[in-house]
Amino acid sequence: MADQPVAASNKLDATVLKIAGVIVLGAIMSILDVTVVSVALPTFQNEFDASYARVAWTMTGYTLALATVIPLSGWAADRFGTKRLYMLALFLFTVGSGLCATADSIGQLIGYRVLQGLGGGMLMPLGMTIMTRAAGPHRIGRLMAVLGIPMLLGPIGGPILGGWLIDVASWHWIFLINLPIGLIALVYAWFALPSDRPEPSESFDFLGMLMLSPGLALFLFGVSSLPETATITATKVWLPMLVGAVLVIGFVFYSFRPRHPLLDLRLFKNRNLSIASLSLFVFIIAFMGAGLLFPSYFLQVRGESTLHAGLLMAPQGIGAMLTMPIAGMLADKIPVGRTVPFAMTLIAAGFFTFTQVGVDTSYWLLCGSLFVMGLGMGGTMMPIMTSALKTLTHHEVARGSTLVNILQQIGGSIGAAVMSVILTSNLNESAPIPGAVDPETGKPVTEAGLAIASQLKPEILQQFPAPPELIRKGLEFTADSFASTYWVGFILVLATFIPIAFLPRKREVSHIDDDVAGEKAPVIIH
Repeated sequence: MADQPVAASNKLDATVLKIAGVIVLGAIMSILDVTVVSVALPTFQNEFDASYARVAWTMTGYTLALATVIPLSGWAADRFGTKRLYMLALFLFTVGSGLCATADSIGQLIGYRVLQGLGGGMLMPLGMTIMTRAAGPHRIGRLMAVLGIPMLLGPIGGPILGGWLIDVASWHWIFLINLPIGLIALVYAWFALPSDRPEPSESFDFLGMLMLSPGLALFLFGVSSLPETATITATKVWLPMLVGAVLVIGFVFYSFRPRHPLLDLRLFKNRNLSIASLSLFVFIIAFMGAGLLFPSYFLQVRGESTLHAGLLMAPQGIGAMLTMPIAGMLADKIPVGRTVPFAMTLIAAGFFTFTQVGVDTSYWLLCGSLFVMGLGMGGTMMPIMTSALKTLTHHEVARGSTLVNILQQIGGSIGAAVMSVILTSNLNESAPIPGAVDPETGKPVTEAGLAIASQLKPEILQQFPAPPELIRKGLEFTADSFASTYWVGFILVLATFIPIAFLPRKREVSHIDDDVAGEKAPVIIH
């Protein structure tokens, strides 16, 4: 008898879809904001008369805030309730967006971006918790497919939206556009999210917070400074990385002592969670790191506008949209260990094309490869997340989703920094142009540097006249540098096959049902 309601509710009903709508709105705001701002960096340089390294902190500050607040999400969700906390996160993100649009200096903008990140950091882990609890174990795959849409479309839609808003209006609108969406999401959340029962009995792990949150922030600060310094020996890089690593390692040893640690590493005793988390971590480093450089190739080698570069990335999103709903349904019926390796093969096949890029590589070939990668992406990320959370108990879901999001954030930051350093190192080997010196930095102008500058700003050739064959040579060197960097990403993609080989190949037994039944499902009763 107890199984009948579950069997009858294998499809997503109206109540669950209403909840999913709120979470998707929040995810769209949070994820789009990362990629939209990346388009605006040159605009910020001109607007605030700041260097690229300085304006890049509008992204880095947001990332550090995310990493700092994510560990608190699991405890706070249990302590205050997911609905209240999710609405607070939406509020902070929306207010931060409004303040960003009023910034008069780059320092103000960075500060407001940190406030945005404090809200944005809680949106994803809380959203995953709410959706997982509401759907039940038999529908996690379908629901994760819904949540995965903004996660995959954000990097594609962001550059298109950002480029268009800056072209037709001003940079302020990349933040102002969040205000109506945020207000709608807040009202929607008030009515759609189910009331849940906070559990005030758990004590807060202050010592753990003092170790983990600053540790993560310092470590990622050092990693994020790598592209700017181009060397790990710079004090700005190794010192925060070392201190951060010591704090995080200290937390790992300490976290097994308290009854209610800030981040419950005991959950890694669950084999499915451990294997899925490791698979996701390696995959994020490989794909997200190199994936951020795909638009850069179109901008710097092919001379496309920001808007066109965003549009050229669209096939990846289209491919993901086609396979994600199918992968979500399959994840509820077939063990992910049987489907994810096939999806990863598609990603590897599409990725290989980018290791061969040149100055004139066919757009049909590149867009076709992006489409194939998108097909694979749609069948990879969400099924792995489903596997990670599916066998956790109802009470463990909040802390499990926090662990998964922490690993995603760290993996994405490491991947982006490492790939940027490799590309920068390759480009720095370009031959200098005799007698050409950059008046701003005092450094020699290289062939690759001039070629990239001529693609981004053709008027630069008036300041540094150069024959076409020299520009062509610089572009060929730049294309080769991108190809070499993509080779590193491709090898890491292949390395992902090792952990995914251990993903479950038999039907997983879920514990959420039993746990929820014992608690009378407090999270799905209005």
